[in-house]
Amino acid sequence: MKPTTALWIKNPQGILSDSDAGNGMVISGGEIIELVPTGTEPTTAYTESFDASNHVVTPGLINTHHHFYQTLTRAWGPAANAPLFPWLQNLYKVWARLTPEALDSAVRVALAELLLSGCTTAADHHYLFPEGMDDSIDIEVAAVRDFGMRAMLTRGSMTLGEKDGGLPPQSTVQDLDTVLADSQRLIERYHERGAGAQIQIALAPCSPFSVTSQAMSESAALAAAHDVRLHTHLAETLDEEAFCLSTFGLRPLDYLESVGWLGPQTWLGHGIHFNDAEIKQLGAAGTAVAHCATSNMRLSSGIARVLELEAAGVPVGLGVDGSASNDGSNMILEARQALYLQRLRYGADVPVERALGWATRGSARVLGREDIGVIAVGMQADLAFFKTDELRFSGSHDPLASLLLCGADKADRVMVAGHWRVIDGAIPGLDLPELIHRHRAHARTLVDVSAPIPSFS
Repeated sequence: MKPTTALWIKNPQGILSDSDAGNGMVISGGEIIELVPTGTEPTTAYTESFDASNHVVTPGLINTHHHFYQTLTRAWGPAANAPLFPWLQNLYKVWARLTPEALDSAVRVALAELLLSGCTTAADHHYLFPEGMDDSIDIEVAAVRDFGMRAMLTRGSMTLGEKDGGLPPQSTVQDLDTVLADSQRLIERYHERGAGAQIQIALAPCSPFSVTSQAMSESAALAAAHDVRLHTHLAETLDEEAFCLSTFGLRPLDYLESVGWLGPQTWLGHGIHFNDAEIKQLGAAGTAVAHCATSNMRLSSGIARVLELEAAGVPVGLGVDGSASNDGSNMILEARQALYLQRLRYGADVPVERALGWATRGSARVLGREDIGVIAVGMQADLAFFKTDELRFSGSHDPLASLLLCGADKADRVMVAGHWRVIDGAIPGLDLPELIHRHRAHARTLVDVSAPIPSFS
């Protein structure tokens, strides 16, 4: 049955679109069905309209790398001033205490923060499954559905513990059979395909220093059998590079290729320390990179060579990364940080529109989505609406440029599949004070490492 209602979003103050959509767009059935050029009106019949004259409209922002559970350990003192490996070693003992209730609050805080920043689709890399946390991805699915967002939820894993030369403590490590069985269960139960998919599943062994080579190769085989994507951390730090050379006798990218991961089905978190030949190798393979500017600066990991990656054909998107290394989940601010970090490397002529493109079209490519990330006919009606009436914008002239240069930090409205999910800067139906109260209580309990680890027996 054809949709009987259509919404004209008219007269935007500014709009991020490759085509002339100066007088907005018409939405019906959760999709964009018409772009309305400047000075014209829709040719399609519409039943209602929304005046966007006070809004700058972009495609819904897309986050390609996150760790939702880490909202519980933001700005934790013992890890506040450490690079990646010591940072992880300090935090693993805290994260080993995770409970289902704490995770639920953490996921909801991350999703709320993302949504309020204009993000409509988020990828989460959840690799932490201590005792009692077998249903972690199920908890995430329920929260995503409640918020009405889209998500690529990755079933992560750690199988290489301290006793075998890895970084994670044994209490956070799982055996490979358990990992693979749960991965298959999640794919069969939740993975959606095609345009408009809300929940998708990918497989995501955590990193070269926390999983075995067997876990990497068997995850790749399982992903191929079910036609789902692969994700992992790679080339984030020089310590990781040294680990790979010492343990495998290979640089990180050569190791990735040796376990069957190099290809268009894979996207990598960070992707900082690639040499010229490796950048070409990534481009030829079609392997994508999630650029995490804020986290890379916070941990002093380095600056990804984004313009060179893109020139080689590598899809590049943005990720806020975990909220213990950012320490937030704000996608519009992440685009600003990415712009400035890449200008530091390449010069001040890196365009604002390019950074917005990483957060939208680029991120969609990274996640293998062809139905989101662009304002065009036939695309999903996932949109972010930003106002520029605050003091920080006074005197600004270019609406799109002002979002990043003047530091927009929240969306006034957000739409997912044609449904309003943020209205007047708030999420309808969400008791935000209650969520913050609950989340803070779990965060305090989690970092009390003098208390015993919770028992689930």
